[in-house]
Amino acid sequence: MVMTTHTSHPEIIKRLKRADGHLKSIIDMLDSGRGCLEIAQQLQAVEKAITNAKKALVHDHIDHCLERAVKKGARNAEETVREFKEITKYL
Repeated sequence: MVMTTHTSHPEIIKRLKRADGHLKSIIDMLDSGRGCLEIAQQLQAVEKAITNAKKALVHDHIDHCLERAVKKGARNAEETVREFKEITKYL
């Protein structure tokens, strides 16, 4: 597996840092006894943010790594299809 930085990674990192800060505020909400409905709503927002970051990462990998590898002939089709199937499990 090749480790490279993609143009989308800074945006994904920004999203995850925002979600991390938001998650920390949810922990504070729990510690201070805030209502369960409010906390559940905030948890839903964090979950959605993380899901969107994951989708962006997977789509970027498909669009830029797998597609480029196939076009340049850097990988055989069987290996590329295997990796495509593997990464799409996370969508």
